[in-house]
Amino acid sequence: MVAAQQAARRDAGALRPGAEPEPARAPARPLGLAALLAATADRHPDRIAFVDQPDKPAWSGRPAITWTFAAAREIAARLTAGLRALRLPPRSPVGLCMAGVAESHLALMAIEQAGHLPCLIPVTWDEARLLQAAEAAQLQAVITHGQLGADRPAERLCRVAARYFPLRFVAAFGPHVPDGVIGLDRVVLDHRGDPAAFGSAEAAGLVTFTGEETPRPVLRDGDALTAATALCLAPARIEPGDRIVSLLPPTDLRGLVPGLAAALLSGATLESHPVFDSVSLSAALAREGPTHLVAPGWMEPGLAQAGVAARLRSILFVHRAPVRLSARTPGRPGIVDIVVFDETALVAGRRDANDVALLLASPERAASGGLLRIRREPDGRLAFRGPASAARLLHRGIARDETVDDWRPSRFSTTLLAGVVTAVAEA
Repeated sequence: MVAAQQAARRDAGALRPGAEPEPARAPARPLGLAALLAATADRHPDRIAFVDQPDKPAWSGRPAITWTFAAAREIAARLTAGLRALRLPPRSPVGLCMAGVAESHLALMAIEQAGHLPCLIPVTWDEARLLQAAEAAQLQAVITHGQLGADRPAERLCRVAARYFPLRFVAAFGPHVPDGVIGLDRVVLDHRGDPAAFGSAEAAGLVTFTGEETPRPVLRDGDALTAATALCLAPARIEPGDRIVSLLPPTDLRGLVPGLAAALLSGATLESHPVFDSVSLSAALAREGPTHLVAPGWMEPGLAQAGVAARLRSILFVHRAPVRLSARTPGRPGIVDIVVFDETALVAGRRDANDVALLLASPERAASGGLLRIRREPDGRLAFRGPASAARLLHRGIARDETVDDWRPSRFSTTLLAGVVTAVAEA
């Protein structure tokens, strides 16, 4: 997995047409998701990158499109040119408040390539919570939908901008783009990007939000995201050209890592289903080709009844702590569990000798190639260390490291029974 990130760095530098070779001792620049997309587009331009949910027109007013890696890079490069035309200061926080559609993935990489800091915001948040997020991250621009079912996210964010003056630009994909909002469909038509240079910019990282009552922004750089993603790819055994069908929104570690990040790091295809529809999902899972399903853990009983596991290469059940692990069916082949601890870290394991209940019971077993280490604090809380947990809280735009001897304590402890973790609970 780390080799994929290294390949992306080579493509973003020495392999670019006309680029000067980097000095032998030059430190590697932080690269993000755009570099991963570009690396695959260079080698496999006709491979499918993104597939929209078939019934997308019914709830978004936009066509369902199948995107190759080359086409995705072209459109993302045009969006990048449009964002640069706003002349925001470098590394400006730019919100991305969208459902998991292809346009959202392209916009995320465009923000990154334009030299800004993507801030991933759930599109389901109400106006009060959006205002809190904008203030906490000090957003200067935001990208969203004009329409999402009966909802009008762009209108809601215009009201947020009226209450938070530093938020200067609201941009949206149509239809129903309000007056005063930048129409991104027109941006794509009017701008000509540079696909050959796409992915070469230094990534500022990305921001997700934690906190039950008040959203708190958490900063993670590209290397930390890659490390967390590698932890998921290893047990899931996702290979280039495979297909990932995700039911989770890419707005936090829970949805971003096993979805978009896993697809780009492995060279797989991502098919997102932001609006659950059983008929659409059944049709997607019935298509030929090695397929991996990413689903919330609570869906396991229903999916077991439907008998979909036999048709899939793997199912990744994602659990947000606190969670009870004793209700899972043990020993099911092809099942991977991912337990997410706020926006700090995640632990992934196949349901075999590396099951998450065993890994968490003996934290020293979870030292995955140095990417993540876990220990139990004297008060029983779990703490994390390593590249996969390298995240820092942002306070008024300043990253604040809250580690103790490089360990990041969580707010969770575990319940053990006969040497197996049966639950993860708040300490």
